[in-house]
Amino acid sequence: MGKLRSRVLSGCFMLSVLLLAGGCAQKAEITSLPQLADKSFAVPTGTAADTLVLSKFPQAKFQYFNTVLDAALAVKAGKADAVAYDEPILKNIAAKNDGLKVLPEMITVDNYGFAVSPENRALKVAIDSVVKELRQGGGYDEMQARWFPKKGNPAAMPEIPVEGAAGVLKLGTAAVTEPFSFVDGSQQVVGFDIELAKRVAKQQGKTLEVVNMEFGSLIPALISGKVDMIAACITITDERAQKVLFSEPYYTGGIAALVRETKPWSAGDEQVSATDRCGPVACCGSLLGAGCCAAPARSGWQADCGVDGLSR
Repeated sequence: MGKLRSRVLSGCFMLSVLLLAGGCAQKAEITSLPQLADKSFAVPTGTAADTLVLSKFPQAKFQYFNTVLDAALAVKAGKADAVAYDEPILKNIAAKNDGLKVLPEMITVDNYGFAVSPENRALKVAIDSVVKELRQGGGYDEMQARWFPKKGNPAAMPEIPVEGAAGVLKLGTAAVTEPFSFVDGSQQVVGFDIELAKRVAKQQGKTLEVVNMEFGSLIPALISGKVDMIAACITITDERAQKVLFSEPYYTGGIAALVRETKPWSAGDEQVSATDRCGPVACCGSLLGAGCCAAPARSGWQADCGVDGLSR
């Protein structure tokens, strides 16, 4: 019985070594942008993210998803190597989902701005004035901490009392660009852009009316006069600037890459299951009992093979 037990243990060990050598090496941890040069990117359908990635990495491959969250889940599941999308939105997803991180290097760098009608220069000046005042007084940093937390959900929208004696200021937005503009748990449209718009309305002595619409309808709505200004993580481009008047940039972002974040093991970590550390588990035999890992270890964890399985 002792010899049989020894042989099974030895066989399990060799199988684990072979599988580790053939499996773990296939998914090396991605820590820098150049590693993605020929990798698979997950991108939301209908965006320019794939074109922007190709401008930097001509050998990149693509998978398309209905939403950026679907793309992120595909990366987390190992179906793609990275998501390419707007950096602040990817940071928001990473903050709320363990196991994902945004690489520090950018694929492209862009500026975001509010837009008004070309004839409404006074409103453009007012927006620029509010942003400048916030930056100088520390309010801008408070807004960033509120809407772009490193972990967890954005904070609640602060109360910004306005008198509204001067009328109504209409903001067009697409509430699908969290944390800039999104619908919260109380079904209110909130976000960094909405707070900034409220502060502009307060400076103008007006109340803010938020008009939620499809992103593609924002510029037409502004041109037709249905709204006074638009904001929803809008990139300032020369093409758009031919139709609308942009504010000075209030946020510098761009297209970034979201990748899987591996978890280094330490003796102080909590115990994890065999599936967490090894992926699929194959038992080495009933003589040893359950729990012998004979599959490639997940990136970031070291596989064990023994009668006690993967406890530590």
